[in-house]
Amino acid sequence: MTQSAQQMFDLHREILDQAVDAISSRNFWTPYPESMRKYPEDAVKAAPSTFESLLNQPFTLNGVGSTQQVGGEVSPYGFELGITYDQPNPDELIAAMQVAMRNWRDAGAQARVGVCLEVLSRLNAMSPEIAQAVMHTSGQGPMMAFQAGGPHAQDRGLEAVAYAWQAMAQIPATAQWVKPQGKHDPIVMDKRFHIVPRGISLVVACSTFPTWNTYPGLFASLATGNPVILKPHPGAILPVAMTARVVQQVLEEAGFDPCLVSLVPDTVDAPLTKTLALDPAVKLIDFTGSNAFGDWLIENATQAQVFAEKAGVNTVIIDSVENLKAVTANLAFSLSLYSGQMCTTPQAIYVPRNGIETADGHLSFDDVAAALAKAVQAFLSDNDRACTVLGTLQSMDTQARIDKCRGLGEIALDSEPRAHAQFPDARIHTPLILKVDAEQKAAYSEERFGPISFVIATENTAHSIELARDVIREKGAITLGGYTTDEAVAEQFEELAMDVAAPLSLNLDGGIFVNQSAAFSDFHATGGNPAANASLCNQAFVASRFVVVQSRRHSQSN
Repeated sequence: MTQSAQQMFDLHREILDQAVDAISSRNFWTPYPESMRKYPEDAVKAAPSTFESLLNQPFTLNGVGSTQQVGGEVSPYGFELGITYDQPNPDELIAAMQVAMRNWRDAGAQARVGVCLEVLSRLNAMSPEIAQAVMHTSGQGPMMAFQAGGPHAQDRGLEAVAYAWQAMAQIPATAQWVKPQGKHDPIVMDKRFHIVPRGISLVVACSTFPTWNTYPGLFASLATGNPVILKPHPGAILPVAMTARVVQQVLEEAGFDPCLVSLVPDTVDAPLTKTLALDPAVKLIDFTGSNAFGDWLIENATQAQVFAEKAGVNTVIIDSVENLKAVTANLAFSLSLYSGQMCTTPQAIYVPRNGIETADGHLSFDDVAAALAKAVQAFLSDNDRACTVLGTLQSMDTQARIDKCRGLGEIALDSEPRAHAQFPDARIHTPLILKVDAEQKAAYSEERFGPISFVIATENTAHSIELARDVIREKGAITLGGYTTDEAVAEQFEELAMDVAAPLSLNLDGGIFVNQSAAFSDFHATGGNPAANASLCNQAFVASRFVVVQSRRHSQSN
């Protein structure tokens, strides 16, 4: 281990120990504050101008071999970024990474973890400027871009490092094996155990959460010894490029080849992901995105372990409630946040067609749907707040999807465009809520990405549970919500959650929402249904990124 890497490990050892404790206790903990007030005021104020200084020019990183310039990002808030990036030759890059991997492997777990912890610390200090990059590539609102793109993403990265450290620390470096032989001398063997990385890791970043969904795979692979190719979405390169620059700087300072983490950007017209994914040297792939491409990776990149988070039909079942106003206010926030472009946003809301019981008496199905629509309208009535919460539609395809879905059911709340005071060309649309019957399964059993949800009339709660079970088993879900005042029904929701391997949020009506996931405590996805084959984050997410190679010899100590 280099002296610099040892110093990095020692500097952050307390944070590492606390992170390991947190993933064991599952209690609230974070070293990265989510309030912007906790960051230097000067850095927060300077962030927009820092972002603007990156526009309309090349973004430089440590490169390997021949390159060409690519770019073309357009902010969903309505302007071109004008940034170009070096696209390295994949073959030359992978060859260089394979050479660099040996020193990275031999440096040991402490060195690698120390580098990762230092990277996360520096990324945290950069949260205000990273937030600007996330906002103007993903279209998230400013507060969400800061929290999800900054400290919450860093939390998930640190969580992966903690699991990696825990997994590697369970393997001793050496052992002496003594087997008694009765009257004869025992057999004594000296054994050594080596943590050996799988190979090149490809992290395919998404456009909507370019850091939050990228950091777990990046840090899990890097900490366990694997070089990482970061392949950003063509529409959201900058946040990933900024991350790569920090990692390269820390690697170089610690005495390692900065190419161990390299950016390979591409364009929509000339994609590179399939080429990279099929390279025999690529042994790990982290992917967030569509079912079609996730399935393609799993079926075709057979030389690699693929960790895929795809699409699902997130579900809420309403049986009965104490306070419908509080419940619909909670759901209104969930449906509105980032215009429904979260992998955790609920889409299918099952309600008995005969209505539900509340503390204020019986309410019909139409009453419930109307109350939800009214809550969304009230929540978004202030346009400035609406624009902040909704953010923008990252893709034009999402805007077109809203128009296509209007005919799938009876409109309970129509989607409408909103005008942003600062960015007049921003793509902002409020949620579309449709009422459908349970028999219209084709409408609500497909993921409709964006601010589109369905209130589904069922025979009763048992029917709601049956439908949800069928849809989630077939299509998957990242989140499951349930509302009931009956403890027996609550237990049925728990059973459903286990049956379909989807995490349950029960009776949320306050400051926690079904589409939120807290690092160190909540497991994001389970890996147990078609929406995702891995969980962020658990031991399984990191342990298969390395193998243990042992050597043994007869002991000479006698």
